[in-house]
Amino acid sequence: MIAAIKPAGANTRGLLAYLYGPGRHDEHLDPHIVAGFATLGMPDPGRAEDATLTQLARHLDAPVHLRNSEFGRHATDHVWHCPVRAAPEDRHLSDTEWADIAQRIVEAAGIAPAGDDLACRWIAVRHADDHIHILATTVREDGRRPKLHGSGRRVGDACRQIEKDYGLRQLNKGDRTATRRPTQAETHKAQRSGWEQTSRAWLEDRVRAAIPHTGSAEELLAYLEADGMPVKPRRGPSGDLLGYAIGRLGDLNADGEQIYHPGGKIAPDLTLPKLRARLEAAAPEEHPTARRDQPTSPWHRAVDALDLLHADMADDTHAQAYITALGELIEATAQKAPDNLRAELHTAAKMFARAQRSRVRSEARAAHALRTAARDIAKTVTGPDGSTLAALVAALVWAAIVADRWHDAKQHAQQAEAAHQSVQHLQAAADKALAPVLEELVLRHPAEHVSRALACDVRTAVSDEADRILADPAWPALATVLADAENRGHQPYQLLKDAVAQRELTTARQPARVLVTRIQHTSRNPAPNRRAEAARRRSTMVASASVQQARTPQPPFVITTPTDQHHRQRR
Repeated sequence: MIAAIKPAGANTRGLLAYLYGPGRHDEHLDPHIVAGFATLGMPDPGRAEDATLTQLARHLDAPVHLRNSEFGRHATDHVWHCPVRAAPEDRHLSDTEWADIAQRIVEAAGIAPAGDDLACRWIAVRHADDHIHILATTVREDGRRPKLHGSGRRVGDACRQIEKDYGLRQLNKGDRTATRRPTQAETHKAQRSGWEQTSRAWLEDRVRAAIPHTGSAEELLAYLEADGMPVKPRRGPSGDLLGYAIGRLGDLNADGEQIYHPGGKIAPDLTLPKLRARLEAAAPEEHPTARRDQPTSPWHRAVDALDLLHADMADDTHAQAYITALGELIEATAQKAPDNLRAELHTAAKMFARAQRSRVRSEARAAHALRTAARDIAKTVTGPDGSTLAALVAALVWAAIVADRWHDAKQHAQQAEAAHQSVQHLQAAADKALAPVLEELVLRHPAEHVSRALACDVRTAVSDEADRILADPAWPALATVLADAENRGHQPYQLLKDAVAQRELTTARQPARVLVTRIQHTSRNPAPNRRAEAARRRSTMVASASVQQARTPQPPFVITTPTDQHHRQRR
C-alpha cells in the first residue's frame, strides 16, 4: 500500500472537482465519501442530489476562513492531499475497510490525532476499487496549524502496519534514500513527448553512465556537456564549483525555457558533495611491490579488485564504499560488453543503483582499486576475450550476492531487494558469457587417466562438495581448466583450495561452473619461480629501506675536545 502525500495546494473546490469528476480518461466511477472528520454533518455530493461541491468546500475551509478573518493570519497552501493505493494483486477492500485505513493515515500524519476534538477537517473520497483520496484543510478548529513535520515517514510506517493487519502485499520499509517517485505532471509530460522515461529518470541514467568515465566533479560536468546535455553549474566568486543542475534537451517550461534539475533532486547520492566524496577520494598508500604485481589488463584488475569486496565487509564504512563502487563497475562492464550481454548488464546496473546508497557512511578511499578498475574499463578500447569476460561477470554475480547479504544483515530491505534483482540479471549474463567458453573446454577434455587423477584432487581439496562438483555437467570443462593449469606449473589441489577459500560453494547452483571461471583467472599465467620471486621481494625491501634511511635526518657532526671529554667523565 502506497500513500503519496502531494505538495500543498490552495484550491479546495478545484481538488473536489477532480475527485468527483470523470477523471482524465473517464476512470472515476461512483465517487463518494467513505470517511471524514467527526462533525462532518453534511450530505455527500456523490450521494445526495441537492449537495454541491461548493458547499462541501466551504464547510472544509471554514477554519481557514475563520483564521484569516478573526486571527488576522492568512493561511496559504492549506490543502493537504494524499492518495492511498493498494497493490494490483491485493484483494478488494470494502468502504468500511477503506474508512478505517483513512482514519489511521490521518492520525499518523498529524492531521487528526486520536482523541483530538479540535483537529483538522478532512474527508476520504473513493472513486475506484483500488484507492482513495484523503483531502484535508490544514487549519485546526482552534486556528492553529497542525504539526506535519515528518508526516511522510509516519504515514509510511502506518501503511506497513496496515498491510500486515489486512493481509495485503507487504512493501519494504524505506530509509529515505530512494529517488523521488515521478509526479503525475512528469509522467503525463513524458507520455505527451513520446519519451519512455520521465526527465529525472532519464537524467539519472545518463549521470550514472558518465560517472565511470570521470575522476572529479568538474570532469563529470564537462563529460555531460560534451555529450550534448544542458549543464548549469553554480559557482562562487572565486570560481569554485558550489552546485550544479542539468537538463534534458526538449524539456521546456510553459515559457519555452530549458528546465534544469539539481543533482540532489535527481537522486540522493548525486549531490555535488557526495559526488566529490566518491570521485575525488585520495588513493590509499600501497606497498612498494603492489603496483608491480598488478595485471596489465583492466579486466583482470577488475576481477582482482572484486576479491577485496567480500574480504573486507566487516567494516560498514568500507562495505558501503565497495558496494557503491560495485555499481560503477557493473555500469562500466555493461557499456563495453558484447551486444548479446549488454541488455542484461544494463538492467542489472539500473537495478543495483538502488542498492548503492544507504544511511551508512561510506569511506570512499577503501574502494579506490575497484573504482579505478571501473574507470579503466570504461576508457579501454579493446574488449576482453571470452574467458576473461566470463570470469568478470561471474565475479560480479558473487559480489552482488555479497552485497545482498550485507544489506539483508543490516535490515536494508529495499537495498537487499534491489541487489537480489540485480543478481538475477547478472546470472543470466554470466550464463550467456560462459556458454561458448564451456563448449571450447569440453572439446579439449583431458584423457581418462588425467581426469581420474584430477577427480582425486577434487575429493581431497573440496571433500564436502566433491560429489556435486563431479556430478555437475561442467565437470569436463573444469577438468580441462585444471589440466591446463597443471601444464603451466600450478598445483590443481592448491588452486581448488584457494578458489573455495574465496567463495563458498554451498549456495552455488553449479559448483563446477563457479570453479571454472575462478581457476581460469588465477591460473592464467605460468606459476612463478618461488626463489626468484623471494629474491625480488628482498631486493625491493632493501632498496626501500635504503631510501627511507637516506631520507632520515642524521645528527650534526660535533668536534669534541679533551676538556669536553674530561667534564663528561666527571659528571
